[in-house]
Amino acid sequence: MKEEYPLEELFTIKIRRFETAIKVLEEKKRLYLKEVEILRKVEEERDEVLKHKNDKLKQLRESLDTGERTDKIQEKKRYLEIVKDKLLEKEKKVQKQKEQVEKAKNEVTKAKKDLISKQKDVEKLKIHKSEWQKEFNKLLIRKEEVLEDEIGSSRYIFKKKHK
Repeated sequence: MKEEYPLEELFTIKIRRFETAIKVLEEKKRLYLKEVEILRKVEEERDEVLKHKNDKLKQLRESLDTGERTDKIQEKKRYLEIVKDKLLEKEKKVQKQKEQVEKAKNEVTKAKKDLISKQKDVEKLKIHKSEWQKEFNKLLIRKEEVLEDEIGSSRYIFKKKHK
């Protein structure tokens, strides 16, 4: 006599939810790594603009040191202002991307917590199923023992009547 675990459907649902949580975590990690890669590229762009700004600043200083014409120096200063604005714009992009990375990191953390929670649920049900199976087996053994006792008693009575 093989009886099915009464919470088998719930067990199946919990396992399915656990497997889904694994997939969600993997997806969140993938998105996080993508955001980190975007941040790296944006920082590289910002660093290039910063290097360009520093180069132009160095050129301006050299021009001032050599005594270049005022109109050329003014032109270089205006260009330097444009580069500074571009640098500010790149810095804003970097900050915005850092926020995106932080959000993605938080999503990974949430997904990990959810996975752990679902894993605990599955483990609890596994333990419960194991305990239930042990109790069910004990009950089966008791029923078999009672049946064997009844059969033994019946044989004894049957033999006694024939003697």
